[in-house]
Amino acid sequence: MDPRIGSCTRVTGETRVSVTWGIDGAGTAAIKTGVGFLDHMLELVAHHGVFDLTIDAEGDLHVDAHHTVEDVGLALGIALREALGERRGITRMAHAIVPMDDALALVAVDLSGRPYAALDLQLQGQMLGALPTEMIPHFFHSLATEARCNLHARILAGSNDHHRVEGVFKAFARALYAATRVDPALGDRIPSTKGVI
Repeated sequence: MDPRIGSCTRVTGETRVSVTWGIDGAGTAAIKTGVGFLDHMLELVAHHGVFDLTIDAEGDLHVDAHHTVEDVGLALGIALREALGERRGITRMAHAIVPMDDALALVAVDLSGRPYAALDLQLQGQMLGALPTEMIPHFFHSLATEARCNLHARILAGSNDHHRVEGVFKAFARALYAATRVDPALGDRIPSTKGVI
């Protein structure tokens, strides 16, 4: 199989984002968004998803983090979609439940070609470092839209926002790892009765 690698460069009047996503990676990360907590969460995605992620972003952080976080999510979704190609032979659907100290997070993904995100995170604070907590669901919505996948994330337990969000990103990584694996039983087939994703 050819290496499954996708990339995206997104340039707007507010941001410049360059992303490369290797699905069959070693868990390496080179991430610089200017938003420290987001960098930390995306490093977790690379490590626990065993993906190679390179992200270089510059945005109007003097305004706030909104445009940068949103555009990183969009660029990641485009890169993932490109890396998956026709999605032949992939497992397609997977989920993960991850504990993080007091927190417990559930994430389920379906690389269906249909964009949808349902998030029940119940975050209590306004900020995690320089990242507004309201941008965390927006990040996942942006990624799911461009990746054209179904993404459900739910916090099942916990009171510490840092732990809750970290659990979600780790569960996302593990679920996405499982969903992107090639299933030998499928061979080269598209994993859909429609014959296309």
